[in-house]
Amino acid sequence: RVQLVESGGGSVQAGGSLKLSCAALGDAYSHNCVGWFRQAPGKEREGVAIIYRDGGWSYYAEYVKGRFSISSIAPDNAKTTVYLQMNGLKPEDSAMYYCAAGLFSYGGTCPDGLSEYNYWGQGTQVTVSS
Repeated sequence: RVQLVESGGGSVQAGGSLKLSCAALGDAYSHNCVGWFRQAPGKEREGVAIIYRDGGWSYYAEYVKGRFSISSIAPDNAKTTVYLQMNGLKPEDSAMYYCAAGLFSYGGTCPDGLSEYNYWGQGTQVTVSS
C-alpha cells in the first residue's frame, strides 16, 4: 500500500506560478511511478505529468508542455517526493490536482492512463484567475 499526501495548491493570477508537492510513502518497492492528474468541475480527470521515481523518465501532457516541470527525490526504496513546478498558469489550469502512484514493469517508463494507477491522494486545489 502507498500513502500519498499532496500540498502546495492555492490561488494565483494568470501568468503566475505554483509548486505542488507529493509525498509518497509505502512498503519497500511498492511503487515506481508517480504522476499528477487533475479534474476540473464537470470535466473528466486527465493526466498532467508523470515521472519514474528515479527521475530517469518523464511524461507531459501536450497542454502543459513548456510550462510545467516534474521532478522527484527518492531517498530510499519506500519513499518518493515528487514536485510539479507550474509556470505560466492559465485559468484553464484551474482544477483539483491529484497525485497517484503505481508499480509497473515497463522497463523504466510509466503508463499515462489514469486507470492504471491504484494509489491516489486526496488532492490539492489550484485556482487561476484571469
